[in-house]
Amino acid sequence: MNVPDGNTPSDTATDRVLRDFHVSAGAFIVTLYGDVVAPRGGELWMGNIIEACEGIGIGESRVRTAVSRLVSGGQLVGIKEGRRSYYRLTPEAEREFQRAARLIYAPPRAEPLRGWHMVILPVGEEREALLNRLTAMRFGLALPHLAIRPDRGEPLSALGAPHFRATTEDDLTALAAQAWDLPGLQEEMTRFLSGFSGIDASQTDALGLRLLLVHAFRRIALRDPALPLGMLPAGWPAPEARALFARLYLALSPAADAAVAAGFVDRNGPLVPDQARMARRIADLAEA
Repeated sequence: MNVPDGNTPSDTATDRVLRDFHVSAGAFIVTLYGDVVAPRGGELWMGNIIEACEGIGIGESRVRTAVSRLVSGGQLVGIKEGRRSYYRLTPEAEREFQRAARLIYAPPRAEPLRGWHMVILPVGEEREALLNRLTAMRFGLALPHLAIRPDRGEPLSALGAPHFRATTEDDLTALAAQAWDLPGLQEEMTRFLSGFSGIDASQTDALGLRLLLVHAFRRIALRDPALPLGMLPAGWPAPEARALFARLYLALSPAADAAVAAGFVDRNGPLVPDQARMARRIADLAEA
């Protein structure tokens, strides 16, 4: 797909979104599996991966390279059947996708702040790996060896480092400003609102647009630390971004899901959705 430099009569909604949001092949395939494949058995034919990516201008050679990297990274495993190749999520990747789905599709936790999770980072080689894990769990680096996150009563898996819960009456706004790039996240939310506010549900490429929608919002949802309102910059647009995401996702889904049902396959044939999981996703989005 050649994306025009300016608006032209041939511009599609997908073209306009692609001008505003960088989309790498690997990240888009992760979005494809998280949004479409994970709730439908976790496996997909390579031809469908190529087709979905070509719909937003990512060519086959880039797709094959990205899939190989996802296999090497332990997120996908390949299965050959005849001349066809299929790729399914590894068990670890499936668990990670379910965790991410709760942040992307479900409304934020309404429980009041109980305090703070605090993790002491070690000195040495283990620090970087631990920091990457904590960042994926939406911890922020408040001090060189201290990661923090709001405690709203949610369980945490074993962190592999000294971890404690703290309650304090002190104002931690300055510490939170050091821990997270809140202005950068606010700018990304504003760009999301600007880029997707003109989309309507009558677009012909509903599946491609929904995947781009999830791709852009996923970056926001997985980075938002859900801080108390008083610690956030003025005009924090997270509620508006989530409301737009939910509205567009629900509007695009009938046509997008029909496209998946019509052409996406695993080794057993057409993908079969987990109806309970899909219904829970739609109910969560309807609450946004």
